[in-house]
Amino acid sequence: MGFLDRSRSIAPPGFNRWLIPPAALAVHLCIGQAYATSVYKTALIGHFQVSQTAIGVIFSIAIVMLGLSAAIMGTWVERSGPRKSMFTAAVFWAVGFLVGALGIFTGQLWLVYLGYGFLGGIGLGIGYISPVSTLIKWFPDRPGMATGMAIMGFGGGALIASPLSTQLLKAFDPASGSEGWVASGDAVGQLFVTLGIVYFIVMMYGVFAIRVPADGWRPNGWDPAQVKHSELVTRNHVSAANAIKTKQFWLLWTALFLNVTAGIGILEQASPMIQDFFRAEHGVSAVSAGVAGGFVGLLSIGNMAGRFVWSSTSDVIGRKNIYMVYLGLGAVLYVILAFFGGSSTLLFILLAFVIISFYGGGFSTAPAYLKDLFGTFQVGAIHGRLLTAWSAAGIAGPLIVNGLLDAQGKPGTMNAHNYLPVLLTMVVLLIVGFVAALLIRPVDPRFHEPDRESATTSAEEAR
Repeated sequence: MGFLDRSRSIAPPGFNRWLIPPAALAVHLCIGQAYATSVYKTALIGHFQVSQTAIGVIFSIAIVMLGLSAAIMGTWVERSGPRKSMFTAAVFWAVGFLVGALGIFTGQLWLVYLGYGFLGGIGLGIGYISPVSTLIKWFPDRPGMATGMAIMGFGGGALIASPLSTQLLKAFDPASGSEGWVASGDAVGQLFVTLGIVYFIVMMYGVFAIRVPADGWRPNGWDPAQVKHSELVTRNHVSAANAIKTKQFWLLWTALFLNVTAGIGILEQASPMIQDFFRAEHGVSAVSAGVAGGFVGLLSIGNMAGRFVWSSTSDVIGRKNIYMVYLGLGAVLYVILAFFGGSSTLLFILLAFVIISFYGGGFSTAPAYLKDLFGTFQVGAIHGRLLTAWSAAGIAGPLIVNGLLDAQGKPGTMNAHNYLPVLLTMVVLLIVGFVAALLIRPVDPRFHEPDRESATTSAEEAR
């Protein structure tokens, strides 16, 4: 297993850094399957004869474990290197599917919680952060673009997993051609086994392909001394332990938490929301279930595209400015959606698409922002701690949205005006997040790592 050691993954001279993003994508496209769990949700409800909430807990556990494992294991990921951490993520992710499949075959829901939720969630967290600091080291000239390429894969993983899972369920279930077909539990179990094996193999490509740059490496023609200076881009380094003691970390945590919570305001209710907004007085919506499903798919594209486009844009206009766009312009778009979204399906779709692109952009820009504020020393570990904001938003977002909508009426009977409390609440959250982003300033020098600072300065002077 020495092959997995960091020392065995140092790139040789002349290595092409553009081979690194595909290695990262191999991991993120696989763990992005988490966004496609709705494909078999109804089948699991019928198989276990439980409520939607009981099955929804599987996804909730996975997201909570994503944040916790990323926070707890972040320092280990930095110390061990991307190859060992990506391998560990692949093992947890694949075993999670296999244990979940055992739970389905035996009718034990707790095994699905343990497998896909707990073990799979650990794989999600380690897999999510494992390539990030490596990408930043390979692309110091374009860190936003680099992390956007990889994290885009997480947002787009559902675009592959959803149709793939649907076709596999049809192949595994002899009754798939019947009217009103819902996949059997046995078919879902076979799907879990298949996905566990396939994803492990694909993630192994990333494990074998990943490399870390040698000490002192830099892109050809790039000189950090020639880079336009910004007060929010440090040349110093802050450890993960010290980063969480700074107000900058918690201001960014707050901004990300509120941006994600607001994005979930649409993602959580995407399909019923567009139908409710265009529901006639007699109760029939002008938007069919099929069109609503297509709208959900379009939002997935917006989520994925935003992770690359906005993160790349942050390399040009700065990380603080792009977060001001996510939160400030996002609040304005939510106001327009609340009061005018029901006037046109095209306007509704356009507004929702841009809002969800901001949701995705917030994720992919975060690692580069952390690099700007705290340096590259333990940026992966700091990123892991920041992802607890995602876990918190994964709990708070659905609670806020479902609680406010439950007070408005029953699903399938509501109209656009019933969504005003939800949408205006999201506006308030985004405004608070905007203020948090506005308050971010350079990190106080007392948190810098003195040894690393002096070493970096000496190296620059020598050049």
